[in-house]
Amino acid sequence: MALRGLLRLGEVAIRVLDMAAAREHYGRRLGLHEVMQGEGGRVYYKAWDEHDHHCLVLREADSAGMDYFAFKVYDDATLTELAPKIEAFGLKVEHIAAGVYPYSGRRLQFRLPSGHLMQLYAHKEQIGNTLGTRNPGVMPDEGVIRGFRINRLDHCLLGGPNIDQNARLFREVFEFDLSERLIDVDSEASLALFLSCSTKPHDVAFVLQPEEARFHHVSFLLESTYDVIHAADLIGKYRIPVDVGPNRHGVTRGATIYFFDPSGNRNEVFSGGYVHYPDTPTLTWDTSELGAATFAQDNIPRESFLTVLT
Repeated sequence: MALRGLLRLGEVAIRVLDMAAAREHYGRRLGLHEVMQGEGGRVYYKAWDEHDHHCLVLREADSAGMDYFAFKVYDDATLTELAPKIEAFGLKVEHIAAGVYPYSGRRLQFRLPSGHLMQLYAHKEQIGNTLGTRNPGVMPDEGVIRGFRINRLDHCLLGGPNIDQNARLFREVFEFDLSERLIDVDSEASLALFLSCSTKPHDVAFVLQPEEARFHHVSFLLESTYDVIHAADLIGKYRIPVDVGPNRHGVTRGATIYFFDPSGNRNEVFSGGYVHYPDTPTLTWDTSELGAATFAQDNIPRESFLTVLT
């Protein structure tokens, strides 16, 4: 696949209630690398096997949740091409100059029909994954891979109304595929929609919620299912609050754990999942198999998983 347009989820900005506790969680426990402290006390992190300067931004605030999420696009010309298309869809686009966001080029910012603030950018300074780009080898020095052994930021799941309109934006303007969906068995109304711009089962997903701009989780990729169990051991060791212990999704087929940061923001670590191609048909689940769709090893839907968002 020749990836152009939107490449991947590149940045998620999360509000936390206690920065010291958040740094302990995301840095020492999860093993993300803190790369800088910025304006307003924001703290920036990257996973070891990412080249861009950062993927996660933390801001101390009075309420938990997400400030914005941002996708990296192929090049600056892509931003120029997308701006009028987003406006033609009916969304107001704000143009943010290069340098306003650290180590980043110019950005487009707009609010989705679900209320979430989304950004697009083409440039972020690359600082590498410590392996270099010539004769890089396969393993960094000791101590670079640490904590939960997270490879990279993968996707986020967001909650709000108007998720069908969100999906239409992502499909018609951003050229995503609708990889999977969960619908009500009686009405066939959309309950959750999973969208991919790559060979992953999803790069972003939306779950129907009555309130706008809700944050369900941010997800990080691990190398293997063994690393999922390793993460579970650390979650137990450090008494990190668990939402769903090691299991496997029916949707995406990934091995997963859901847990909470000290502010109540949900995190996921996972591995696996199928390979998605543009000709892969949309997979549909309905609520008659809600347990299997969400957690296929025990087929038990969790109320907290469906109702707890920040």
